[in-house]
Amino acid sequence: MKEPIFLWTIKLVAVAILLQTLYFKFTAAEESVYIFTTLGIEPFGRIGSGIVELLASILILIPRTTVLGALLGLSTMLGALVSHLLFLGIEVKNDGGTLFILALITFLCCALLLYNERGKISDLMRFKI
Repeated sequence: MKEPIFLWTIKLVAVAILLQTLYFKFTAAEESVYIFTTLGIEPFGRIGSGIVELLASILILIPRTTVLGALLGLSTMLGALVSHLLFLGIEVKNDGGTLFILALITFLCCALLLYNERGKISDLMRFKI
């Protein structure tokens, strides 16, 4: 079954943001290092979250695994949003709140994808190795 353009747009927005931030995490950009140093988890938190975001991006794009990718993306962005609200502030290093807004947009896109895939969530609970 072909997915509607709206769903692919949501997927692509989430993936574009997730992949765009990977560059900064994997190249140890000043803002990324500052964020994860402030949180006390540099460099492992920066690299680890980058790997999770890369995995989420790939899974979101594959129709059979979208629910898993959206769940990973939602969880990661929830962590980012909580970090902003409790430790970093909305604005980080004079970015005008851009990173917070991007995390919020990605969170909402992943939430919409999860809502759309809600029938598949129970399948994750039945997964056996």
